[in-house]
Amino acid sequence: MRMLRADLRPNRRRHLIELPVRDPCDICEGMAGREERWAIIDESEFTLTVINPWQFEVGQCCVITRRHVATLLDLSRDECEAVLISAKRVAEALVRTFEPLGILTFQNNGVYSGQETPHFHFHVVPRQKGSDWGIGPPQLATFDGAGRQLGTPHDPGEDAQRRERVRVSARQLIETAERIRSNLPK
Repeated sequence: MRMLRADLRPNRRRHLIELPVRDPCDICEGMAGREERWAIIDESEFTLTVINPWQFEVGQCCVITRRHVATLLDLSRDECEAVLISAKRVAEALVRTFEPLGILTFQNNGVYSGQETPHFHFHVVPRQKGSDWGIGPPQLATFDGAGRQLGTPHDPGEDAQRRERVRVSARQLIETAERIRSNLPK
């Protein structure tokens, strides 16, 4: 993966954030229908809510912007509002569908925060005891029952095996997306 430094200037202050580079953008490819693993759950004028092709937790979703922007700092006010409204809708559906112990939401900005794709996406994840999370915010795996002993650092050497284990078929993703979609608030 190549890296790109972005100069983002909100409020005339300079922020240098190193961005991942993917060409073509896998999220844009999914929105264009060229990647079947991004089953759509919900949509609005500014967002699509999709099932994440990497099911670290069953039902893990992402709210993505229709416009190709890299980070939170690039979003318009309307996009910001739409992202949170969409995240709340899918969180309510996840609670109805899976009865999770918690709902995790997070978003990464730049490679030093764990961002892997240079397209804004906001994770909405139903959390269950005994998670095999592995990739994501490192603090997730340190509470009781989360799948890792307290004080044990994340070992990225196991990420490829973990990613393969959590990659499910397109059919399974579509079925899971349909279950979630059927529980969206009216």
